[in-house]
Amino acid sequence: MVQIIAGDKGKGKTKYLLDKANAAIKEANGSIVYLDKSSKHMYELSNKIRLINVKGFDITDSSGFLGFICGIISQDHDLEMMFLDSFLKLACLEGEDITETVNALDKIGAKFHVTFILSVSLDAEKLPDGVKDKVIVSL
Repeated sequence: MVQIIAGDKGKGKTKYLLDKANAAIKEANGSIVYLDKSSKHMYELSNKIRLINVKGFDITDSSGFLGFICGIISQDHDLEMMFLDSFLKLACLEGEDITETVNALDKIGAKFHVTFILSVSLDAEKLPDGVKDKVIVSL
């Protein structure tokens, strides 16, 4: 399953995502991973959540990003949730249609029982029609 937190830059998506991740770990039976473009939020996350700085890896396109996600899932069979902050940057999709990548994440999530929560720096109304139904919060 994919859930999207949408909103323009500076609207509070990261804070919402951090709070949601910290709340989720309290009730999780498995593990939770938080992907970000830096390690800046390390001290705002519970120490039970694995923070991965994606910039340390050479991801240059969305298919490489999906391979990276699958690699994380293959290493952790107890993975329940992945929080993806700055999704457009992480997945190399800035200015591009995110529908195909979001649908691929949805299929991966269904197959491996992982929920993906994405922070997308776009107003919900500017999202492609194919992903608007996945928006849980519009800031």
